[in-house]
Amino acid sequence: MSVWAIGSAFAGAFFFAFGSALQERDAVGAPGRTLARLSLLLHLLSRPRWLIGTASVAVGVGLHLFALSHGTLTVVQPIGVSALLFAVVFAAVLKGHRVHLGDVVASVAVMLGLTGLLLAFPHVSIAPDLSTTEAWVLLLSVVAVGVGGFAAAHWVHGARRALLLAVLAGLAMGATSAFARVLGYEATQDPASLIGWMTLAPIGLAVFGGLLIQNAYRTGYFAAAYATLMVMDPVTGVGIGALVLGEPLPGDLPARVVAAVSAVVAVAGTVGLARATRGTHPDPEPASEEGGARPGAPDATAPERGASEQRPGSSDTNLTTFFSGDHS
Repeated sequence: MSVWAIGSAFAGAFFFAFGSALQERDAVGAPGRTLARLSLLLHLLSRPRWLIGTASVAVGVGLHLFALSHGTLTVVQPIGVSALLFAVVFAAVLKGHRVHLGDVVASVAVMLGLTGLLLAFPHVSIAPDLSTTEAWVLLLSVVAVGVGGFAAAHWVHGARRALLLAVLAGLAMGATSAFARVLGYEATQDPASLIGWMTLAPIGLAVFGGLLIQNAYRTGYFAAAYATLMVMDPVTGVGIGALVLGEPLPGDLPARVVAAVSAVVAVAGTVGLARATRGTHPDPEPASEEGGARPGAPDATAPERGASEQRPGSSDTNLTTFFSGDHS
């Protein structure tokens, strides 16, 4: 186990959390419906701060993968889930809030639960087997559940909406990982296998999952949404691996007990994060679903403030304003 692997794991968690917190700032302030469709991603792609956040997330993922390739899973994965605590701190700082003890305790519970859950499963390398029929069933099932859940999200608000959308995003991201695992293995056997419809499946699922999690962030319950995504993504990947790809589940009783207890702890921590922020992020009124800008969000019909309208001496290049302020 090299020092580089440990350092990369911590750095990966830092960049992933920082990027997610930056993304949340623009997702919350984006104009339009409280449950936005593809137009939300198109809007966010024009926001420099959101793009920086996305790049930071990509760097974090890359560093985590580097750490996994040079270190042991039992060390790297627990370090990786520390991203949740980083994210809670970053989100509070960017909003100008103080970090509450309840958020920290709940975050630690999620981290411990997720770590125990990941380590309870056997980590053996086997050739993943996914037939064309199974691939289509998996893809269509995830899309159907995601679309149905997205429609149902119109009927719930606040933390419930954040948790629902984050669960759906985790399902999509976990399925993305499963497809990527199969494609990665097949590419090592035959690079030409990447030419086909299955290569497009993880790309589409990743975009779908990204849309869902950005909508979850828009509720204002960032910590709860982020924690739910961190739990659902690997759990879905492990579940698909066991049920579809033929990967093993915990075989002995102690491992199963650890997995069950860890899952309960992770869920309890996620619920704690949702309750800890209750009332601090008012949910938009249902009437705003009809199309206008959300209460507190920038008015989509108002012209953007030009340079001539800025106060003398002010500048959007100020880092504090750029990362934490709401500027159009």
